[in-house]
Amino acid sequence: MAPNPHLFDRALHRLKLRQLRLLVAAGKHQNIQNAGQELNISQPAATKMIKDLEADFDVRLFDRTNRGVIPTAHGTALIRHAQLIFAQLGTAAQELEDLTEGATGRVTNGTLVAGSARLVPYAIDRVLAERPNVAFKIVEGTNEVLMPRVRTGEIDMVVGRLPTHRHRRDLQQVPLAQEEINLIVGRSHPLAGAPNLQFDDLRPFGWILPPAETTLRRQIDEVFVDAAQYQPPVVVESVNYLTNRALLGQGKLIGVAPRQVVLLDLAVQMLVQLDYTLPFGSGPIGVTHRGEDQLSPAAMLFLLALQEEAAD
Repeated sequence: MAPNPHLFDRALHRLKLRQLRLLVAAGKHQNIQNAGQELNISQPAATKMIKDLEADFDVRLFDRTNRGVIPTAHGTALIRHAQLIFAQLGTAAQELEDLTEGATGRVTNGTLVAGSARLVPYAIDRVLAERPNVAFKIVEGTNEVLMPRVRTGEIDMVVGRLPTHRHRRDLQQVPLAQEEINLIVGRSHPLAGAPNLQFDDLRPFGWILPPAETTLRRQIDEVFVDAAQYQPPVVVESVNYLTNRALLGQGKLIGVAPRQVVLLDLAVQMLVQLDYTLPFGSGPIGVTHRGEDQLSPAAMLFLLALQEEAAD
């Protein structure tokens, strides 16, 4: 749907970046005075700038309360777009700097555990073989941390286990492969090498689990509920594989991990896969981004490399 021509004309000719910076700061602090202090603007001037914005768009951007201000639905929408504008300006500045230094583009990739072992490094290798001057920045985290940064343009895409319910609004998902989820232990663990394990065999041991907001954790929790409301005696929440590997090496805990992540450690018998099949089987691995029209040429090249690597 085409934008309202009157609103578009106002935004094009009257909107100032300083106003948008103040808007974002007011949303963050929920206080006009504190937002003004952050930008070195007096409170009367800051208040006038917000009122001018509201007058220009003929909407209320904030509800005033005794404690400060709360963004309205219109304010929240404009703040989100302002954040995207500043992220794009930052990306543009970084790309200009990269070009000045001889690079031919930049890709900022968010990586979940499932994408970090093979897909991302091998796809980077494919891109660099063709474009050795492309600059990469890898940001590790969970969907809860990374997906909002995709929406604001700070991150080009996220590679890893695809969320099944949350974080799908305004974003595109590109499935690449199905990833098997394994239970793993250190080689000195009492269950290492034991055949035909049942869930009751797992009950006495502590677990290393992904954070509660992840799809994989929700699936594991459902397994625990189905097993007579099982509660592990010890739970360590972690997505850092180096930490998890060291904990598993102590021989007391059970870990949950995508098979590609642990494949090399299984091959050298640093870790052992338990003879137990999880009821939810595999999970989709893929890429989440804002749309191909929002990707830079370098980011688009990386997306194609990810698809080629998954196909291989």
